[in-house]
Amino acid sequence: MSDDMFDLAIIGAGPAGFAAGIYAGRSGLRTVILEKQMAGGQVVISPLIENWPGEKEISGPDLSMKFREHARRYVEIREFSEVVSVTGKKPFIITTPEGEVKAKALIIATGAEHRKLGVPGEEALGGRGISYCATCDGFFFKGKDVMVIGGGSTALLYAIYLHNIDCNVKLVHRRDEFRGEKALQDQVRSLKIELVLNTKVEEFIGDEQLEGVRLRNVKNGEVSEMKVNGAFVAVGEIPMNEIARSLGIKLDSEGYIKVDRRMSTSVPGVFAAGDITGGLKQIIVAAGEGAIAGTSAFEYLMEPYWTENH
Repeated sequence: MSDDMFDLAIIGAGPAGFAAGIYAGRSGLRTVILEKQMAGGQVVISPLIENWPGEKEISGPDLSMKFREHARRYVEIREFSEVVSVTGKKPFIITTPEGEVKAKALIIATGAEHRKLGVPGEEALGGRGISYCATCDGFFFKGKDVMVIGGGSTALLYAIYLHNIDCNVKLVHRRDEFRGEKALQDQVRSLKIELVLNTKVEEFIGDEQLEGVRLRNVKNGEVSEMKVNGAFVAVGEIPMNEIARSLGIKLDSEGYIKVDRRMSTSVPGVFAAGDITGGLKQIIVAAGEGAIAGTSAFEYLMEPYWTENH
């Protein structure tokens, strides 16, 4: 067996990938995690996390470092090793700029990216008042003025959640009607959350911290500024599904990988975990799915067991 022949390859080094690696490595599988950037995933950009069990509060980078160091006890982690293509099956041949890696099973944990508005100030103030996850960061804005941007169910849920934790919420949407569920629309209106419709964000304003948002009315072109302490962007997510598409894995209507309760995909030997599977995008959920995927990969490779029990 060559040095680059593994039992399992995991693509993506976020909470799902790390958890999968820990479970697979502890099961005795020779495992490699491949990550195109620095290991950590979306956790790294979270300034403070208060809902990870056992940690009353911890920064995203610190929690990510703990994940990384724990996983390194059991698996090999290759950072800045982008997967260019995956072909074959058992073994899968994974091509990276550094060469080929072969693996008998595969876990896709590539995650999803928050869709951004692409307006001035967004990049500079990300994590400095601009957030893409109300359930992650909303608590830090309790009692403050916040804006939710979007018109789907996620934006409506964010507005309700922030209102319920005592934020002063304004919901900004570029159209005059919401796309989200009617029940959520009714709840937003019953809570008397201020709606700013037919309006789009032109710019986020602030030096070290978000101070306000420049808005434009799409009907009359009028420009205004609104002072806020926080802005929650909820305009969708982009599943990082290129590898899944190349393997012919079944996706749902939004582009997320379809999995069963064992995190198995439609292609034998390929599993998926974390935000790439859709659903509730939280660190603990991704880690739980990773644990299931790592265990399922082990069972799959132990074919007599797999055949007997499935």
